[in-house]
Amino acid sequence: MRDLKQIVKAYDVRGVVPDQWDVPLARAFGAAFVRVTGAGAIVTGHDMRPSSPGLSRAFAEGAAAQGADVVEIGLCSTDQLYFASGKLDLPGAMFTASHNPARYNGIKMCRAGASPVGEDTGLVEIRELVESWTAEDDTVTVPASDTAAGTITQQDELQPYADHLNGLVDLSGIRRLKVAVDAGNGMGGHTVPSVLGGLPLEIVPMYFELDGTFPNHEANPLDPKNLVDLQAKVREVGADIGLAFDGDADRCFVVDERGEPVSPSAITALVAVRELARAKADGEQEPVIIHNLITSWTVPEVVREHGGKVVRTRVGHSFIKQEMARTGAVFGGEHSAHYYFRDFWRADTGMLAAMHVLAALGAQQGTLSGLVAEYDRYTASGEINSTVEDQAARSAAVREAYAATPGVAFDELDGMTVTTGDWWFNLRASNTEPLLRLNVEARDSATMAKIRDDVLAIVRG
Repeated sequence: MRDLKQIVKAYDVRGVVPDQWDVPLARAFGAAFVRVTGAGAIVTGHDMRPSSPGLSRAFAEGAAAQGADVVEIGLCSTDQLYFASGKLDLPGAMFTASHNPARYNGIKMCRAGASPVGEDTGLVEIRELVESWTAEDDTVTVPASDTAAGTITQQDELQPYADHLNGLVDLSGIRRLKVAVDAGNGMGGHTVPSVLGGLPLEIVPMYFELDGTFPNHEANPLDPKNLVDLQAKVREVGADIGLAFDGDADRCFVVDERGEPVSPSAITALVAVRELARAKADGEQEPVIIHNLITSWTVPEVVREHGGKVVRTRVGHSFIKQEMARTGAVFGGEHSAHYYFRDFWRADTGMLAAMHVLAALGAQQGTLSGLVAEYDRYTASGEINSTVEDQAARSAAVREAYAATPGVAFDELDGMTVTTGDWWFNLRASNTEPLLRLNVEARDSATMAKIRDDVLAIVRG
């Protein structure tokens, strides 16, 4: 059998096409997905990468051969696929490699109602089944099904998706805003006109042409170099706000009127306040907000100040979604700019988060920088990656160095978090690469810089 661990990650399938996976494997993944989920029908969608239509159709064929009816919604953002999965109550598969370069592609899978499929919720079983059908010479043989083949039909879900979002956040009465939007030649160029068109917004579009070769810059706003064009455009046209979407448009990064990036933790806090207010108006006594352990201290502080309850999780969408389901949380946010909403089947949608920011900004006369100032209370390093051969040994060395620090507390919810009254840092290993990831936050920039540099000296020593 061929080992597929290199392309089947903790949360999705992702690899270089056709070197690591191709149409025959996509067909096998479709068959395995139906067998593992037991689905009688599924929904599929794909992004604008050149390889996406062929891979998506092969997956649909593999699923149909196992007896499942397939609804293809075609070009879509990942959160649009989640919408379709929730609305139709069907398992779904989205073909995208998100922010990765053009030669990559992948599959994000979910069960009915956009419930995640990860390594502990079916993805391992799917991988093992595909491996059992795949020889080392890459030939793939999927056993025939005893059931009659299912159908493959097409359905347009773009306008229903747009209508659903506009039913959750009313932007019709806000003051007119000038909004620069960098779609990065990704799926934001497909969804933004439908969702935000016709509202009191002057959209200044950047790179809305769908092009999976990413001719302008990578569709990864987490990397500061990919925000440079948007920052310049905001300053050039005097925009009130800038929005940058990643390749599959499930994440949204925000730039203020000065062209300065707004921390995703600050966006989490701002949206949390709005969701708490709405839940309390509906009679909930202590609505729950979820955040992961590298989110700013600001988020739990703001949530408690507004009468909410905070639950802290590991990094990763499957953990956030599991905790949202367990606690009935109204909203969850990650510092990677993934935002999750109970009213969106607990799935992540950057578009809905952007609409909340636009609604808050448009309801007052001030600037975005002024609006988010109260949600930006500390100084953070951002995530810093270090390549190391022995992750465990380097982490142990860091722990030993801080073990005697007065007032220090350790926890190992995800990697190692070290906390005092004035600063904290988290050091955790990558699941797929020989990397240690460091995040530091402190009450002032000098303290943050010292802790950052001291920890990095040990990690890279």
